[in-house]
Amino acid sequence: MKLFVGLGNPGAKYAGNRHNIGFMALDQIASDHGFAPWRGKFQGSVSEGTLDGEKVILLKPETFMNLSGQSVGEAMRFYKLEPQDVTVFHDELDLPPFKVKLKTGGGHAGHNGLRSIHQHIGEAYHRVRLGVGHPGHKDRVSGYVLSDFAKQEEKWLDDLMRGVSDGAPFIAKGDGGKFTNAVALRTGGAKKPKAEKPAKPTPTDLPRSEPAAPTDTTTDTRARPSPRGS
Repeated sequence: MKLFVGLGNPGAKYAGNRHNIGFMALDQIASDHGFAPWRGKFQGSVSEGTLDGEKVILLKPETFMNLSGQSVGEAMRFYKLEPQDVTVFHDELDLPPFKVKLKTGGGHAGHNGLRSIHQHIGEAYHRVRLGVGHPGHKDRVSGYVLSDFAKQEEKWLDDLMRGVSDGAPFIAKGDGGKFTNAVALRTGGAKKPKAEKPAKPTPTDLPRSEPAAPTDTTTDTRARPSPRGS
C-alpha cells in the first residue's frame, strides 16, 4: 500500500493558488483512475483506489499548509506505513514553472508543508516537486504562492496535471524514470530518440558499373572531416 499526499490549503478561496498544485495533482489522479469519492478522515480528505494493481490512498490534509504533518502522521499510523511508502506532491519555487523533479529525503527548503511533515514523520519520504517558478525576491514569495495561476498558464498546467496522472502508476511501483517520461510526453519535454547513423558501405556494396581507376601512388593531401562532437 502507498500513501500519496497532496499539499495545499482547504477552501474555495485557495483552490486555484500555486500553493495548491499538490491538491490539483491528486484530484486529477482520482478522476482519471476511478478512485472512490473523497471522504473526511485523518484531518483531511481521503480517496482510495488502485494504480496498476497497487493499492493507493490519496490524502489532502485540511489542516492548512503549516500543519500538514499532523494529517500525514495520523494516516501513516492507521495504515501502519513507513516513510518510504509516502509520496508528497507539492509546489516547488526552485524549479521553473511546470517542470517536475523527484526527490527522496533531504531538507524542506523553507516549505511550510514539508517542514511540518518532517516534524511528524522525518525526512525519508518521496517527493514530486512541481515547479511554479520564483517571483524573484523572497519578500514576494508569500503573495506569489497564494495567488492563482495566470490565464495564459492554464494550458501548461492542464498538460502537467494530465502527465502526472499518466505517470502515477509508475510512482506507485517505484519507477521514477517512467514517471518523468510520462510527464514529458504530455508537456513536450520528452527526449527524442537519436537517429541511427547509416551503415558504412562495404566493398561489395560499391557500384561496379565503371572500371576501376588506375592506382594513384601520389599522397592524398585533401583535408579530412573531423569527427562530430557529441
